[in-house]
Amino acid sequence: MQRYQTAGVTRTGAEVVNAFMRGVYGWMTAGLALTAAVAFMTASSPAMLQLIFGNQISMFIVILAPLGFVIALSAGIRKMSPGMATGMFLAYSAAMGLSLSSVLIAYTGASVFKTFLVCAGMFGSMSVYGMTTKRDLTAMGSFLMMGVFGLIIAMVVNMFMQSSAMDWIISGVGVLLFTGLTAWDTQKLKVMGETAPAGDEAALRRGTILGALTLYLDFINLFLFLLRFMGSSRN
Repeated sequence: MQRYQTAGVTRTGAEVVNAFMRGVYGWMTAGLALTAAVAFMTASSPAMLQLIFGNQISMFIVILAPLGFVIALSAGIRKMSPGMATGMFLAYSAAMGLSLSSVLIAYTGASVFKTFLVCAGMFGSMSVYGMTTKRDLTAMGSFLMMGVFGLIIAMVVNMFMQSSAMDWIISGVGVLLFTGLTAWDTQKLKVMGETAPAGDEAALRRGTILGALTLYLDFINLFLFLLRFMGSSRN
């Protein structure tokens, strides 16, 4: 059995992987909780809604800010301190909360909550599958990533076509893609935990933040695509 010496304590390989994955899920949960809190507080404040959505400049800043955080965090995390990486992830989660406040305005609270529960169940099931399956999901992951690029192109095209039928197809494909990506990313993170450098706590912390970001994105995208099917409009 493989053992690691970390901070004076000997741990088995399985214990290291379990600790790594607990960190990933813990920070992902913290990010989702922060996003939900910021979204709720923003949607409940007419002043904040006016500030964000009252003009196009501020609206585009709020919409594009999360993308900027993702690019910066993904590209530069290896050069960041663990504390800075954590702060960037939490700032990204808060920015997503501002952006997703529009969801709480467009859909009823009951349908948002129902969709969240369904999303959590689907995400949890596929993440457990990714952790426990003996099947190598690498080939499936490559196919799914190509599907995501195709999905993005289809969404851009449909912005001009404004086809409701195409929108339903895109939503269905999005649900399937991010359900599969949850399993693939979980397995990839499990391998990352198995091959993590022994005793390098800083690298492990950065890895947990990058893993949390990965699964956070899977969860949020799955939730948004499901909401197109299950959400009840306020209008």
